[in-house]
Amino acid sequence: MIRLRQFVRLLRITQIFVKHDLDEFITAVHLFRPYRWLLRLAPWRLLVRRGLPRGVRLREALEELGPIFVKFGQMLSTRPDLLPEDIAEELARLQDRVPPFSGDAAVGLTEQALGGKLDAFFSEFNRVPIASASVAQVHIARLHDATEVAVKVLRPGIEQVIERDLQLLYLIARLATRYWPEARRFRPVEVVHEFSKTIHDELDLRVESANASRLRANFEGSSLLYVPKIYWDLTRRTVMVLERIHGIPVGNIEALQAAGIDMRKLAHDGVEIFFTQAFRDGFFHADMHPGNIFVTPEGQYRAVDFGIMGTLGERDKRYLAENFLAFFNRDYHAVADAHLRAGWVSPETNIVEFEAAIRTVCEPVFARPIKDISFGRFLLHLFQTARRFNMEVQPQLVLLQKTLFNIEGLGRRLYPDLDLWETAKPYLERWMSEHMGPRALWRTLRKEFPKWWAMLPEIPALVHENLRRAGQGESAQEARTREFEQLRRHIRQNHRRLYFAITGSGLLIAGAVFLGLDLEIYRGWAAASVLGWILALAGGVMLLRGWPSRNL
Repeated sequence: MIRLRQFVRLLRITQIFVKHDLDEFITAVHLFRPYRWLLRLAPWRLLVRRGLPRGVRLREALEELGPIFVKFGQMLSTRPDLLPEDIAEELARLQDRVPPFSGDAAVGLTEQALGGKLDAFFSEFNRVPIASASVAQVHIARLHDATEVAVKVLRPGIEQVIERDLQLLYLIARLATRYWPEARRFRPVEVVHEFSKTIHDELDLRVESANASRLRANFEGSSLLYVPKIYWDLTRRTVMVLERIHGIPVGNIEALQAAGIDMRKLAHDGVEIFFTQAFRDGFFHADMHPGNIFVTPEGQYRAVDFGIMGTLGERDKRYLAENFLAFFNRDYHAVADAHLRAGWVSPETNIVEFEAAIRTVCEPVFARPIKDISFGRFLLHLFQTARRFNMEVQPQLVLLQKTLFNIEGLGRRLYPDLDLWETAKPYLERWMSEHMGPRALWRTLRKEFPKWWAMLPEIPALVHENLRRAGQGESAQEARTREFEQLRRHIRQNHRRLYFAITGSGLLIAGAVFLGLDLEIYRGWAAASVLGWILALAGGVMLLRGWPSRNL
């Protein structure tokens, strides 16, 4: 049942989509198919810019719909395995920028969260924000020890706005699933559910603070990446206080060059940071667009905004390493085999067909120089091919693929001749050697040996206990077997008795019929009377006594 408020909002969405000439998306909302023809007659339709790609039109429509739809579009851009490539790339350009709320409101919210007047926590607090997004905005402040910090404050009333629009997104997803057959392939309800989990995490700034603390610990003392310190005593669900970051925005190429930074090294350092996060730590910053990265004059990266992070397990790392190495060695059978051994595709998959499909999409990539080959595009093509063989692509892998796209784009902006393979191959080969070779076995033995040594005195008792339980299990099994055999014999006997009882009843009835026939019709036929008495007598004996032998 659609509520009136939802109906009005859906009407507005339809109006905006028609305005941007997105009829192919409106058909998913079955209720408004007739309505779109009326909107096409509106005078302002003449002002629509013609000839724009559908991705651009969709991006502009989402920006007009508001911040929650912008964030939803950003999330969709991380799922190029579900969307056409042109739409995914355009949605990645969505900017989460909205007008700031008042500084007085930010002060009030901060005081409410910290439980005291602002002067008790900060010596200075700039009421003019330096950044404003759909969920929160950032103010610069100073602690009483003169430390400069950034204070991130959640927008007032944002939870209600998000819940309202989430329910609307769920409604649109259900309508699309019901009335647009093509939508089922994209699993819209599951996509909205994934977005719901992500956006709810962003509503708790303690989650982002924990992400930052973990990443900071992973790169403690690193010359490659610096992560700001979190001030946990001043951090709450709606307020986050962290060390302020200074540096040159990584997108400002002219300023970086003017600072005398080695652009080639900076580009390769970015690639190394990514592979270190992914393969050493299994925890990576998944929102590394230029607005979230700064560079010091010494060439060190500094990151902010830790709301979106990705994680990789050992299985994911092995899958990626094997596929990257096999791909650059053009060993497509190894790529297909890696999928089978990892369990990503069914064991029944025809590996010859799978290998041929991978070769078809990967071989054209090598028509260009090695330095121009895109890791992210390779993974995208690999995921798309694997889906044809019923591989369920894992969200963490898709998030990594999207992050890799960002890293490649950023690296080649910094240094157009960047060869990712030059940096990545030694790192991947070293990782494979450490985690899959003799060194990995020896490291595992050294790590597990203390546990095994501690368990050694308990092994005899454990063996005895298992043998005792096994013996009890066998005894119990034998007892159950005997009970089953007795039950089976009992059933056989009862079935036979029932059979002869029913037969005896039938014979009695047949005898009575024959006697009746003899009396009424065939009175002169003695044989009928004799047969009737014999049948009745036999039936009575069988009915009363049942099956005489109980031993069969």
